[in-house]
Amino acid sequence: MEIGVVGKPNVGKSTFFSAATLVDVDIANYPFTTIDANVGVTYAIADHPCKELNCTPNPQNYEYRDGKALIPVKMIDVAGLVPGAHEGRGLGNKFLDDLRMASALIHVVDATGKTDAEGQPTDYHDPVEDIDFLEKEMDYWIYGILSKGWDKFAKRIKLQKMKLETAIAEHLSGIGVSENDVWEAMHRLGLSDDPTKWSEEDLLSFASEIRKINKPMIIAANKADAASDEQIERLKREGEKRGYIVVPTSAAAELTLRKAAKAGFIDYIPGSPDFKILKPMSGKQERALKMIKEKVLDRFGSTGVQEVINRAVFELLQLVPVYPVQDENKLTDQFGNVLPHVFLMKRGSTPRDLAFKVHTDLGRGFLYAINARTKRRVGEDYELQFNDIIKIVAVTR
Repeated sequence: MEIGVVGKPNVGKSTFFSAATLVDVDIANYPFTTIDANVGVTYAIADHPCKELNCTPNPQNYEYRDGKALIPVKMIDVAGLVPGAHEGRGLGNKFLDDLRMASALIHVVDATGKTDAEGQPTDYHDPVEDIDFLEKEMDYWIYGILSKGWDKFAKRIKLQKMKLETAIAEHLSGIGVSENDVWEAMHRLGLSDDPTKWSEEDLLSFASEIRKINKPMIIAANKADAASDEQIERLKREGEKRGYIVVPTSAAAELTLRKAAKAGFIDYIPGSPDFKILKPMSGKQERALKMIKEKVLDRFGSTGVQEVINRAVFELLQLVPVYPVQDENKLTDQFGNVLPHVFLMKRGSTPRDLAFKVHTDLGRGFLYAINARTKRRVGEDYELQFNDIIKIVAVTR
């Protein structure tokens, strides 16, 4: 799974990425600071089962802090997008190519409206236009992949009596589109099973629907501390009209807090509404932290960065953390480690899906599972829930 951080130049996109991952990247006040994609690891944060079960975990593939599980997620920061990117303008081709396999997108928008469509400083630019323009660029990008040789492609599907969903999914496999994505998009639009009957308008509508399904997006209303309440509310309202979650965000504040925590000056868990000072610092540092507390944390409840990541993982992608164990009573693996592993499973996944995630042999030999909380046996049709603890019973060779 990979989350892409997108947006036009000079909106704080790389600052958001750096704050989320603590990867050092070039952050500057000019377009196309990012040319080659930056890749790092961020964390989705959720309450840990030990918080309610009064246990101490031995995490192997995640981190544990103060009752929270920090679950690693790959993140990619790509070059800034400008109008005409789908035609190769700016770094458009590279931008779109870097996003091919992203599961979800975080669109960083300048909530103050102080950067124009090209990423240059301006007195005022409507940030809602940035939402619309990114949709358009991605729609035309997918449309361009689809429309190239469409007539010939459609005739071949019809003549060879190929399954339409399979053929289109194979055609779009380079951007991670599945048969289910294709079927859902066709179903939503009521498109004909005969692709030779699709018009240019149908193709563009289909590309747009595929984008919504395959590249779900959340809006980070960045530089929120410098924006008015009216600007934030309007951006929320207009974003929600278009079906987006909009979160007021200050990536610069989050980056400052995480760096201060890493240096040992403060105790801070990402997403928290406050921090604790651990050791003396300079007057300048104290003033900076005080300003963040007053202008960001007290006003919005957090910097918004962690909320964006969590909601992208748990809401947009509909993933749930699940902990497999070998001993359902002690909550341990075969080595006695308490809740050592967590897997992010698609909502609706079953214990058999979890078994395959742990090991192919477990999936193949799956018999049933035991819910460690209830100590009850569950079958392969059981839907995994948030923070489930599951023992898999299987026949293995």
